[in-house]
Amino acid sequence: MSVEQQIRQRDAANSGTGVQIRERRLGSITGFVGTAGELVQIARAGELAERERSFTQAGTCSSFCATLQLSLIQDAVVINHAPAGCAGDFPMFNLYNRYGQGKRNLARQNARLLTTNLNEQDTIFGATHKLVDAIHKAFRAFQPKAIFVTASCTSGIIGEDLESVIEEAEQELGIPIASVNCEGFRSQIWATGWDAAYNSILRKIVRPPLQRQLDTINIITFIGDDYFSELLQPIGLKPNLVVPFTGVKQLERLSEAGATAHMCSTLGTFLAAGLEREYGVPEVKSPPPYGLDSTDRWLREVANLTGKGAQVEPFIAAERAAIAPQLEIHRQRFAGRKAFVAAGPSHGHSSMEVLQDLGFDLVGSCMFHHDARLDHGDPTGDSLQAATRHTPGLSYGVCNKQAFELVNLLRRIQPDLVVVRHPSLALSIAKLGIPAVFVDDEHIALGYRGLLRYAHKLANWLANPALERTLARTTKLPYTHWWLNQPPFSMLGEPR
Repeated sequence: MSVEQQIRQRDAANSGTGVQIRERRLGSITGFVGTAGELVQIARAGELAERERSFTQAGTCSSFCATLQLSLIQDAVVINHAPAGCAGDFPMFNLYNRYGQGKRNLARQNARLLTTNLNEQDTIFGATHKLVDAIHKAFRAFQPKAIFVTASCTSGIIGEDLESVIEEAEQELGIPIASVNCEGFRSQIWATGWDAAYNSILRKIVRPPLQRQLDTINIITFIGDDYFSELLQPIGLKPNLVVPFTGVKQLERLSEAGATAHMCSTLGTFLAAGLEREYGVPEVKSPPPYGLDSTDRWLREVANLTGKGAQVEPFIAAERAAIAPQLEIHRQRFAGRKAFVAAGPSHGHSSMEVLQDLGFDLVGSCMFHHDARLDHGDPTGDSLQAATRHTPGLSYGVCNKQAFELVNLLRRIQPDLVVVRHPSLALSIAKLGIPAVFVDDEHIALGYRGLLRYAHKLANWLANPALERTLARTTKLPYTHWWLNQPPFSMLGEPR
């Protein structure tokens, strides 16, 4: 069977374009309060239940996540079939694109993003004609290697037939065109948007392998620096960082790698599991390599999957020995300091593990959602259990970026430091006078040497809290005494 025949057969088998939302597929939730050990136990028992809020201050759109990730493919175009308001995030996407290009030493160019600008008339009479026009304009202007059409709440509600438009345009233009069913109303879990983006790549871009590259490891990541090379090259492997800042040809060959791993299980579980299921590329199921123990386990699993077992143990021993003196200095420096983590799983779990390895007293955490299981279904990938194996009684909450809950909670705990993954939350926390470290490079703490990089960053931040003190003195939080005197999670309902 030829490669083209295999692709057509694959497309026929995956004719369904949608992705089951995480609430149904993974049992994901956005509301919990208790301890880390309780959450692990409940999730393992299949008893995890959502707790809805009677008030919600903020959230993230899954269409935002899908459009952002696909816009970072350098020779593709993304068309957002949506009103112009949904394009309000395009400048941010372009900022990420140009920032990441600089970090990867790529020529800087703008992201290729279009909107069909749906209006009131379109919601009544339909707007497939606008999508047809946008596809042809994109092709003429950019000569892309692929086009992705991301859905929106509006196009989903009015039932736009994206597939018929795409099928006709593909035949005419001769390039892959993929619909991305990422309507914001479909899921309360923003990460469903990543899944929808990856599903479109699996369906329309990835090709059957022509030749296996067993020394190559796919790394599903975001925009951070390449610190994976320092972990993989000494044992004879090389990382293939995807999806951001790649081209379509590179994505076509994901099926040829020796294994697939990710810097965050939340981000990468769908694509990694799909590559294993459809093409036999094994997924590294250990939690990502942040912290000493998780890095050990991750490297050993990578080595076992790629036949590098003889090289990995000497490398682990050498790296641990190399960082030991400075690590001990940092541990003494941070001893007794209280830290809190507010981030998305599982990268937040990785941050928790790193902080404990650095000697901080971890006093709590709040993650933006929780997946009861991962797409690969292997419990060894439970990053929360890995991060809290010695501290199962750690106070743990799940709040999907609800600043009003975090401010109330942190005002009571008064940690010395908060590690946060989203800048808007960092500002709210800083107004309490608490140093809030926004982690702009999600790879900085990766591996053994990452512990030292991270320690330097945190030490510098703690050494000069002038900004936070000034903000606390000169700004006023938008919360009344009535709210600040309430228990932080008083708006969280009972499990249903």
